[in-house]
Amino acid sequence: MSIIRFNALQETLRRKPIKVQQSEKRSTLFGQNVFNKYAMQQYLTRSAYESVMNAIEHGTRIDRKIADQVAVSMKDWAMSKGATHYTHWFQPLTGATAEKHDAFFESINGSLAMEKFDGEQLVQQEPDASSFPTGGIRNTFEARGYTAWDPTSPAFIYERTLCIPTIFVAYTGEALDNKTPLLRALQAIDTHATAVCKYFDKTISKVNATLGWEQEFFLVDNALALSRPDIQLTGRTLLGHFSAKGQQLDDHYFGIIPVRVMSFMQDLEEECMLLGIPVKTRHNEVAPNQFEVAPIFEEANLAVDHNSLLMDVMQKVAKRHNFRVLFHEKPFAGINGSGKHNNWSLSLDNGTNLLSPGKTPMKNLQFLTFFVNTIKAVYEYEELLRASVVSAGNDFRLGASEAPPPIISVFIGNQLSAVLDELENVTKGKLSPQEKTDLKLNIIGKIPEILLDNTDRNRTSPFAFTGNKFEFRAVGSSANCAGPMTVLNTIVAKQLKEFKIEVDKLIETKSLKKDEAVFNVLREYIKESKKIRFDGDGYGDAWEKEAVKRGLSNNKNTPEALKIITSDKVVSLYEEMDVMSKVEVEARYEIKLEEYTKRMQIESRVLADVARNHVVPTAIIYQNTLLENTKNLKEIFGDEFKKIAKEQVELIMVISNHITEINALVIKMEEQRSKANKQNGLKSAQQYCNKVKPFFEEIRFHCDQLETMVDDNIWPLTKYRELLFTR
Repeated sequence: MSIIRFNALQETLRRKPIKVQQSEKRSTLFGQNVFNKYAMQQYLTRSAYESVMNAIEHGTRIDRKIADQVAVSMKDWAMSKGATHYTHWFQPLTGATAEKHDAFFESINGSLAMEKFDGEQLVQQEPDASSFPTGGIRNTFEARGYTAWDPTSPAFIYERTLCIPTIFVAYTGEALDNKTPLLRALQAIDTHATAVCKYFDKTISKVNATLGWEQEFFLVDNALALSRPDIQLTGRTLLGHFSAKGQQLDDHYFGIIPVRVMSFMQDLEEECMLLGIPVKTRHNEVAPNQFEVAPIFEEANLAVDHNSLLMDVMQKVAKRHNFRVLFHEKPFAGINGSGKHNNWSLSLDNGTNLLSPGKTPMKNLQFLTFFVNTIKAVYEYEELLRASVVSAGNDFRLGASEAPPPIISVFIGNQLSAVLDELENVTKGKLSPQEKTDLKLNIIGKIPEILLDNTDRNRTSPFAFTGNKFEFRAVGSSANCAGPMTVLNTIVAKQLKEFKIEVDKLIETKSLKKDEAVFNVLREYIKESKKIRFDGDGYGDAWEKEAVKRGLSNNKNTPEALKIITSDKVVSLYEEMDVMSKVEVEARYEIKLEEYTKRMQIESRVLADVARNHVVPTAIIYQNTLLENTKNLKEIFGDEFKKIAKEQVELIMVISNHITEINALVIKMEEQRSKANKQNGLKSAQQYCNKVKPFFEEIRFHCDQLETMVDDNIWPLTKYRELLFTR
């Protein structure tokens, strides 16, 4: 074993198991470090509290004088909990969060000091916009950008800093972050879902999109991770022969959580409770060292913020437990990768779930309306939904017989499919009294009974209905939920808008009653969107062929999938729904292409470096040992040498062949990389995807073969069997 691996393993094994401590009740910790409604009621005046609540619930503006009051109260609350600094916490288009800390401290005439925080500092700050990805919106010399307070997501304290969730926009007003388009999409879904809800209840005034994410991740011992240059620089292993034992026994899934991991989980949960992140579920996932945490459903904007915050907190807590968290979608070959299932629904202020059937035919018709419109929206914009989850990491995961395929389809189960098939045959136009009765009692009325014993889930479906919500399973573990949630809410809002126009038209021009008009439009939507519904096995070649017949897209990689983003159809969608302008859409397209290209560039460089500077030299050292051994054997045994040393000679030749292949492949890969670097935008991304990336597996094959031949005592890279089983 190499000295690097030996030291890493020794450091790991030296640690004594951490005893799991009994913690306080979670309910007593929840939200203690959040400036939530309870804290605001304690620190704000009645008028200030009402102003903030109106901003949260109705989107009204907060007066500057009120903002000053809120700022002072927020500072007093934060300082009472030990905070010394504040920051505007935002989510730029880097995929990570960002923050710049300023002290409450202010000097007075150079001799005195005080703590100060006013409305101006609360409402707006000015970070350097040119230092973040802008996709051409800002020139390098045009540095001004603004962060602006988002009162709908409460401020919180983390590590003695008051963190204020904000949007991030350019000086000229374009969104430079993930939160701004999401807020616009949530406004759109509220507006159009509320309008449709009034068909069923005229008192409804607001609809919220809700989200419950499921965060999958790997935990690797930090000392072992530090011994792997590929994990350090790319977040995944670019090399490594499969461990003899992986996930084939299915013994890790839902198994006993290891002691060190349990300690990490409990520490993480306590941090989450203090920050108001309602984490409820924890368990072992399918692959060794893979785990999952999941919260209670929340309003979508808050849920997105909480997931981004959780990922930050996980990294910090992991370090305390000598772990490295890997969010990469495919950090290890040969075992499952990680996703982040986004469970989405729509609800009213009173908690009523619009995707859950009720006790009356009218409530069930309301359910069907939102259910069918969501399916129709996915059908109309399946390519855009696919584009919302693309990344270099997710390309390695989707379609790998462990995750949903890159073909977007909707699973609803056999029983609900039968209901839609019956509705498809409903009489067009006016309904007779008997037809109305049969429809409501025999089809609509039985939906709650059907869902009580709904068909099994389909884990191969990227977009599945699971009883009272849709589960978007194609989202990658490292993704910001804002991207897919912006797309999903936008396309459903657009579909609901079209639905209302069509229903109103039938009521006005055909003299149909409301229920009849709703049935007529839903029937047509069911027919039109039938191609997107698929309840079978999404992993096989048969589905790929069937999807082609249905006219569904199968965009297997990031450059291919991203093309739809700048299409006239998508740009018109975003502009019509006031979610993004054409400039903002095109900027995101450029940023995603650039990020993909850079990640592929980094991975190819790291792979070449590790192959040449770690694997090949080690193989040569071992080969020299074998050569010395065969030389000695020849001197001792003379003519019998060829018979006695046959295996050693063959091994020397095999090692030579692998070394030769590695060097040749690395040279070819670098030539293709050089060509890719001379191009821009889509062409550069395509070159990396189609010409550089294919070398990854070829180079890996020869390196992994050498790993099985070279003496374990000198192999430089920590092996899968050491990385994948927590000690």
